[in-house]
Amino acid sequence: MNLNPKDKMPLYAQIYHYIKENIVTGRISYREKLPSTRLLAKHLEVSRSTVELAYEQLLSEGYIESEPYRGFFAAQIEGLVHLVQEQKVYVEENERKEERYRFDFTPNGVDLKSFPYNAWRKLSRDILLDDRVELFRLGNHQGEKGFREAICKYLYQARGVNCNLGQVIVGAGSDYLLMLLCSVIGREHVIAVENPAYKQAYRLFTSQSYRVCPVDMDACGMEVTSLCETEADVAYVTPSHQYPTGIVMPVKRRMELLKWANEKEGRYIIEDDYDSEFRYKGKPIPALQGYDRNGKVIYLGTFSKSIAPAIRMSYMVLPEALADVYRKTCGFISSTVSVVDQLIVQRFIEDGYYERHLNKTRALYKGRHDMLIKGLSPLSGRCRISGEHAGVHLLLTFEELEEEELIYRAKEEGIRVYGLSDYIIGDRAQKGTVLLGYANLSEEEIKEATEILCRIWML
Repeated sequence: MNLNPKDKMPLYAQIYHYIKENIVTGRISYREKLPSTRLLAKHLEVSRSTVELAYEQLLSEGYIESEPYRGFFAAQIEGLVHLVQEQKVYVEENERKEERYRFDFTPNGVDLKSFPYNAWRKLSRDILLDDRVELFRLGNHQGEKGFREAICKYLYQARGVNCNLGQVIVGAGSDYLLMLLCSVIGREHVIAVENPAYKQAYRLFTSQSYRVCPVDMDACGMEVTSLCETEADVAYVTPSHQYPTGIVMPVKRRMELLKWANEKEGRYIIEDDYDSEFRYKGKPIPALQGYDRNGKVIYLGTFSKSIAPAIRMSYMVLPEALADVYRKTCGFISSTVSVVDQLIVQRFIEDGYYERHLNKTRALYKGRHDMLIKGLSPLSGRCRISGEHAGVHLLLTFEELEEEELIYRAKEEGIRVYGLSDYIIGDRAQKGTVLLGYANLSEEEIKEATEILCRIWML
């Protein structure tokens, strides 16, 4: 063991890491005796207290054991050795897999190159300019008042959502808000989800001990007749741009869903409006919540798609009755979003940066969307394009090629595409359908990738 006094790492830490690595890799075997602190200190020419610090750390973490009057021995950590080796293999395999793809058409992408760094930096600096202690307190459990006001105004103007401050809850991502909602409505409900489904929501409801009923869809979205045949009293839908099929639910079907909810007490619709900002044909259809007059729609929105995923900032609009239940049963739960971050996004909206960013991003995605449609045009006789009027992905459905074959051919050329079967709950026969997302790729990359896809899928 060679110690480096000039290293920034303290001497005791260097000793600790050396012994730990040798135990983990098996060079120091189980029950092998370690030198006494006195002998090791003498050998390394350091103080005995330095060696004692290293041994104490190893003892506390379970790498070595101490026996009175006998000394220190290496602990048995065979499982840890295997775990470390397995993790190393897993990381190496995943790195190789990631390197394999030249183009990744992930449907969950967000273009971070267009992130408004200058505006964000300016707002952050302005908000932190004054020494305000309240910025670092827990803040309001529902979210800061000014931020919720900004959300209410934006939702009314952009999505036709009718709400007040008391109905809005801010949280770190939609997953958190859905789990919070589970505590508000209770676990006695049966929840219907669209099929194909947004699997994250499906898994979340299942993990919260709900009985979940997959409901098939037609060209207009979730089939209300099929919904009525289930015992569900809560329906989770993505009407503005169904994930993953891209169906935009027309007003007639929205009214049918509201009618279903109004027929019985205790029925609710969860409207996940995850990417309604991006639409390329016609005007956006107002949110389902805007048509609700009886407190039946629970509305979910997020800034993760429109600004950046790492911001982890979403919001939920509860009907008045459920908002009262939330304050009584969950009002003690602190907000999961920092006050500083809320104020930055509030100013981002109020000062017009958000609208300008959306306009820029829409134009960017529209260009990529058009390039993708154009690039796929040689396949028009072999497949059908759907879901292309909104969001940041579309679907290709082939009559002759199976999904596995489509994915395999693309993979051989270093292109990653995604099969619709990954989103289907249960066993169901289907045609060869793949999802192509375009938010993460430039127009040049899309052009090059689609030329390859057309060649390999025309065979």
